[in-house]
Amino acid sequence: MGPSLPPITKNLIIINVLFYFATIVFQIEDIDLSVFLGAYYPESPNFKIWEILTHMFMHASYPNISHILFNMFALWMFGSAVEQTFGPKKFLIMYFLAGFGGFILFNLANYFQIQPLKEAIVAQGFSLDEIYTYSKLNVHGALYNLPENFRSTQEVIDLINFYRTPMVGASGAIYGLLVAFAVLFPDAKLALIFFPVPIKAKYFIPIMIGVELFMGVQNYSWNNVAHFAHLGGGLIGFLLAKSWKKNLYRRN
Repeated sequence: MGPSLPPITKNLIIINVLFYFATIVFQIEDIDLSVFLGAYYPESPNFKIWEILTHMFMHASYPNISHILFNMFALWMFGSAVEQTFGPKKFLIMYFLAGFGGFILFNLANYFQIQPLKEAIVAQGFSLDEIYTYSKLNVHGALYNLPENFRSTQEVIDLINFYRTPMVGASGAIYGLLVAFAVLFPDAKLALIFFPVPIKAKYFIPIMIGVELFMGVQNYSWNNVAHFAHLGGGLIGFLLAKSWKKNLYRRN
């Protein structure tokens, strides 16, 4: 990488940090910005079309700083090299398309979990319209007066949790850059804090993707990470990097 951050990478980091500080400021006023800017399941009453874009700049709120720190570190480390290779325009296209890809695959995975819940709920005599209404969050991120019979039925609670839990973070876009980096620089050696042994990118990144796939399929109850968003972003990054790399050094 060069001595300074390339312009798009630098500005994306600045925007993400500004959004993070905005969530802190609104949090002081007991307003949850993720209600308006996080990406909800498209069927949720909390979903707004702009969330497909804005969720990429939202991160877990204070005092959790590890989410934004890891993403911004990865954006600096891998985004800089990818931007310098493909140029600002293609880099920006890759970043947002990877983020959109993450949103799509994450919600596709949610769909296959939500549909059986809806069928079970209807079979128990509950109204899906009522559940839809009671799933709407107020500005504080709280539900409106959920009836006792709704609170005591696990399938209803699970569906409401799908409707009221937003996806936030730049991770889908970041994974697109991670995979693109591995395509561009397969022999570059990488090492992370939790795994300090240097491994070539062409081995390291596929291992990370494999772990994401395993964790996503297992769907652990304690695990609130959007693994399929990572996979969706990684897939877009791979497809674009493979396509663009073929023409990278082609002469006119």
